[in-house]
Amino acid sequence: MNRRFVLKSLASAGALGAVAACAPANTTPNIVEIAASDPNFSTLVAAISAAGLADTLSGPGPFTVFAPTNAAFNALPAGTVDNLLLPENVDTLRSILTYHVVPGQVTSDQLIGQRLDVATVQGGTVRIDAANKLGTVKVNDATVTQADIIASNGVIHVIDKVLLP
Repeated sequence: MNRRFVLKSLASAGALGAVAACAPANTTPNIVEIAASDPNFSTLVAAISAAGLADTLSGPGPFTVFAPTNAAFNALPAGTVDNLLLPENVDTLRSILTYHVVPGQVTSDQLIGQRLDVATVQGGTVRIDAANKLGTVKVNDATVTQADIIASNGVIHVIDKVLLP
């Protein structure tokens, strides 16, 4: 009787394993999920939430986001971030954040050797310089410190300064 129980248990475990193997694989996280999972973007995530942009940047996209780190936000004049997070400044915050977003998915291999002015979701343009002798990519006066973090709805490029329209 114990052998039958063990055999049935093993068969059931095997069947469950087969069903689990057929289950859909985890999908690539979206831009907001990636940012929220990285402690270096906690200020950016708080700003996205305060500006009411989380649903948009979690949507289908595709988007290219130039994502400033906490250190980039900390380099702003004292009190700037706290002031921007106030409800009465939501329009200004939204304008700054959407200035960091370009429609479409633009990866670094598409930029190499080029200097371009690119329209942002905010309506302004950013100057991208990937044709300099240093081999760095600049977005206005910010430097891309990590490129091509691929999300399900676009790509993130980490930058070392907050872009101001």
